[in-house]
Amino acid sequence: MHMDAKSIIAAILHDVIEDTKTAKEGIAQAFGKDVAELVDGVSKITRIEFQSQEEAQAENFRKMLLAMASDIRVILVKLADRLHNMRTVSFLPRERQRSIARETLDIYAPIGNRLGVRQWAIELEDLAMATLYPLRYRIIVETIRRRRANRKAIVEKVRTAVLQQLEQEGVAAEVTGREKNVYSIYKKMQQKKLSFDQVYDVYGFRIVVDKADTCYRVLGMLHSLYKPIPGRFKDYIAIPKANGYQSLHTVVFGPFGVSIELQIRTREMHRVADAGVASHWLYKSGEAGGDTMRQRALQWLKDLLEIQQKAGNPHEFLEHLKIDLFPDEVYVFTPNGEIKKLPRGATVIDFAYDVHTDIGNRCVGAKVNHELVPLRTTLRNGDHVEILTSSSGAPNPSWLDYVVTSRARANIRSFLKNRQIGGAVDLGARLLERALKDLGANMEELKDTQRDKLLKSLKLASWNQLLSDIGLGNRVPAVVARQLVPAAAPEAGGFAFTRRFRELLSKSNKETPLAIRGTEGVVVTYGRCCRPIPGDPILGFLSSGRGIVIHTEDCPNVAKYRKHPDQWIDVRWEQQIESVFPVTIRVDVRNNRGVLASVAAVIAEQDANIDTVSFDDRDGRYTTMEFTVEVKDRVHLASIMRRIRALDTVVRINRKKG
Repeated sequence: MHMDAKSIIAAILHDVIEDTKTAKEGIAQAFGKDVAELVDGVSKITRIEFQSQEEAQAENFRKMLLAMASDIRVILVKLADRLHNMRTVSFLPRERQRSIARETLDIYAPIGNRLGVRQWAIELEDLAMATLYPLRYRIIVETIRRRRANRKAIVEKVRTAVLQQLEQEGVAAEVTGREKNVYSIYKKMQQKKLSFDQVYDVYGFRIVVDKADTCYRVLGMLHSLYKPIPGRFKDYIAIPKANGYQSLHTVVFGPFGVSIELQIRTREMHRVADAGVASHWLYKSGEAGGDTMRQRALQWLKDLLEIQQKAGNPHEFLEHLKIDLFPDEVYVFTPNGEIKKLPRGATVIDFAYDVHTDIGNRCVGAKVNHELVPLRTTLRNGDHVEILTSSSGAPNPSWLDYVVTSRARANIRSFLKNRQIGGAVDLGARLLERALKDLGANMEELKDTQRDKLLKSLKLASWNQLLSDIGLGNRVPAVVARQLVPAAAPEAGGFAFTRRFRELLSKSNKETPLAIRGTEGVVVTYGRCCRPIPGDPILGFLSSGRGIVIHTEDCPNVAKYRKHPDQWIDVRWEQQIESVFPVTIRVDVRNNRGVLASVAAVIAEQDANIDTVSFDDRDGRYTTMEFTVEVKDRVHLASIMRRIRALDTVVRINRKKG
């Protein structure tokens, strides 16, 4: 690979810190600080004990990526180390062989591919396949060997025809045949459900020319020689891959009806294709363009670093990493005409987060090709995308169901997590303030010593953590208030204290109702069973991990909470509420033509949105329709129901609960 001297030294010394008593300082003294940093970066990866295999992988990559972000040579040494391990893996126990091979196929080979170190990636894939699926590997290798003689004539005929065509046009080029590696053939057979005989592009050709302009001329010549297969042309020169790979790819109908893949590139592109990021060290100091490709690779690593910092646990990070390592890209345009590269299946929200985290967090709508579309819309190659934002916009938990990029997923989870914690702290403070008032105390009057003593006894790190626990329903506010403001010494056997405590618990749920604004977010939720709306008599119940759950007083599910008065919270609606609330109405109608349209029109006239609608045909004459409608309050709902009831086709209407 023609790597620099420091990389060679680091590769030779890569196990020294781990396997001998030599310290990092000793290497720095003998070989310099840079070499010591490289060796230490590789050593860190394998130095920690792990709880599980999956966590071990994720933690490995966290350490590795941290090291790579500062010096990409660490990953090249690590990939070389893994390649050597795979070449000697047969000496290990069978189970260990399979584990290393699976990790290689899932993580290391794709990283090699992504960084453009193609020769290593191919060997890693084939060695891993031979370990995981030895019988399948042997069968494919043997089949290739047997067919090689048959196909040799085709290969030589195509190579000769291509060379003659180029010579006639006065183009100097190197033309070489190449054989698809075993794992690539196996993967194609598996994904497309093909037999070996149906995989036509086992052989391909590489045409290397002097400059980029010539690549396009050669493409035209080859398309006049052999007919191209529609939809199988890719221009990686105009739009390079993330790792800097550039080439023209086309598949043509060759002689005897065989499909042949042709790759056309310059010598410079060929060097990058073979060595990837390592080709950076082939440039002479000060040569133009030397840093561009290395910067691309570093940018990808930095994006992964950002994702791993926002991931909640190793499992989550590994999920992000695997998504990012297997891209099947689509190319879309920003309003300014800039090209954005996204994985296939990416939605409008993925695009918004790719532009900027704040754009994603404030996204409320989108236009694709100048037309308004839903946020779950999947993007296609060539789409022009414009994101509509609002200062009041915020990510919705349902977005996680259809985003595909790890960056969008990590940012949405991070935002929701922070909003929940912030909302829980605010709600916890309000609940504790009310409980303290019932005991004749005040939050502002609490001394630091009282707070510190309680936090120490509960083994909590901060006051906000305690408030968050109260807001999420994990602690009862009246109990925390009693711990902060201890009662007088207990009377005989503690009976008087217990009775007084119960009275306080009861009292704390009957005075100073908590005002519900309707916008508390994830720490105040509304029962889906009864769907309360402003104006309904309501009760609140502390539910562990969910905060306060609001139900109507006549909700059937309220009965089970009667035995737990310590979980009741007396609540009331705030005077001015701007939100809308879903409510379900059941409408029995006669089976007349256009009845759905007439009911929907009435709902729309009353300035209400329909979330969902369902039908139940009871018999040939009557149908029951259920609408989930967004309303402001009971007055708004009553107005809608009154207008629907006035329709001739409506037999009965009522609000559905339970």
